[in-house]
Amino acid sequence: MSRAWTLDGARAVLPDVRERTERAVEEVERWVLEREGAAAGDQARIDAAIQKRIERWAREMEALGAEVKGVWLVDFDTGSGYYCWRWPEPVIDHFHGYEEGFEGRSRIH
Repeated sequence: MSRAWTLDGARAVLPDVRERTERAVEEVERWVLEREGAAAGDQARIDAAIQKRIERWAREMEALGAEVKGVWLVDFDTGSGYYCWRWPEPVIDHFHGYEEGFEGRSRIH
């Protein structure tokens, strides 16, 4: 079941979204650095760990009611489009319709 978000509601949940995203980003960045000097077999293991962490982040975002549209990119369905947020933006201040997608987002006034 889909939830229709208000701007205030989406902004209220954003601190949790940001905190969870920041933790995931930091973990993935550490693994990316580790991968650079790793042997081929270890690179595959690290790649799997990175993918698993991104998938866990996506499940966390969905549990909060957000829709994952890409890595570190979430939308909040308003019933007429989406409030759009991408790491590391400090606030939700973009909107786009259902057809426009991320490239068509505009600043909320």
